[in-house]
Amino acid sequence: MIASPTPDAIAAAVAALQQAQLIGLPTETVYGLAADALQAEAVAKIFERKGRPADHPLIVHVADEAGAAHFAADIPAFAAALMEAFWPGPLTLIVPRRPGVADTAAAGQDTIGLRCPSHPVAQQILRACHDANPPVWGVAAPSANRFGRVSPTTAAHVAQEFGDGLLVIDGGPCDVGIESTIVDCSRGQPVLLRPGHIGAAQIAQVTGMQVLDPHTAVALLDQQEPKAPGTLTAHYAPSATVRLMAASDIAAALGVLGEQAKHIAVYARTPMENASGGVLLRRMPQFPEAVAHELFSVLRECDAQGVKLIWIEAVPSDAAWDGVRDRLQRAAASA
Repeated sequence: MIASPTPDAIAAAVAALQQAQLIGLPTETVYGLAADALQAEAVAKIFERKGRPADHPLIVHVADEAGAAHFAADIPAFAAALMEAFWPGPLTLIVPRRPGVADTAAAGQDTIGLRCPSHPVAQQILRACHDANPPVWGVAAPSANRFGRVSPTTAAHVAQEFGDGLLVIDGGPCDVGIESTIVDCSRGQPVLLRPGHIGAAQIAQVTGMQVLDPHTAVALLDQQEPKAPGTLTAHYAPSATVRLMAASDIAAALGVLGEQAKHIAVYARTPMENASGGVLLRRMPQFPEAVAHELFSVLRECDAQGVKLIWIEAVPSDAAWDGVRDRLQRAAASA
C-alpha cells in the first residue's frame, strides 16, 4: 500500500517497524526496504523478501551522528569529519561495530555500514522512531527490489516489486537516483568501496588523506576488506541484457537492424537515427547528476516495454561519472 507522508502514515510506519514488520522507505538515493536494525527477526525478513544472501550485510540508516553511536564501537576522527561534512546525505561509512549489536544486519561482521539520509520523509520517520516507545534506533534498509535487480526510485517501483501488502511511504521520485557512496573507515585510511554522488576528491579534501581503492587497500594495508552492499560484480540489472558500447558502434548497428529492432532500446548522449522505427530510443542527459537521477527509471521502462537488449553509450572516463559508470558496468556484468 502506498501512503502519502501524513502524520498518521508516519505513525503507522513507526508502529510497523516496532512490530518487526517491513516498510518502503524513501531516501534521496533510492527507496529502501526497511526494518528495525536491532530486531533479528525483522532483518531476516529483508533477506527473505529480497532473496538476498544472508552473508551480504545491510546498511543501517540513522537520524544523526548520535544515532550512529548506538551501532558503532568506534568512529575514527576522519569518519567523524566525513559525517560532519556530508551527513545527512548520500554517504555510507563502514566503521567498527559494537559487539552483539545488529548482528543480523551486519551479516556477522565486526563492522557495520551507517548512513544518515537527507530525504525529509526519511528524517521524519527516523526521528519519530527515536521518540517512540520502545524506540527504534536505526533501520536496516537495502534497496527495495529483488536482489541484484534494478533499484527503485519511486514508490510505484517498490509496489511493483513487493505488491500491496507492503506499506510504502511515498516521498516522490528520489533526487540522487543511485545508491550512496560507501567509504570503509575501519582500516585507518578511507577506502572507496562504492562510488556515488560524493566522489573520492571530496572525501580526500575533507579528510586530508589519500582515498584508496579496494585492491590498493588490500595490498598496502595488508587487511582483508569487509563485505559491503552493492559491491558484487553483477548488480543493478534489468531483465533485458545491457551492453555498453561506443556511440559509433551503436550508430553502425542501428543502420543494419531488421525485424529484431522492436526488442532493442538505445540510451545514448549522442543523437541517434532510428531508421527501422522499431527501436526504443531514450536520450541520455549530458551531465552525470541528471543521468544518475533517471538511470534506474529508464532501465525499468525498458523492461516494461518488453525490450530484450539495451545498448547504452559508454560514459566519459572522468571522475564525475564514476558512480554512473559503476552502476552501468555492474548492470552489464549480469548478462
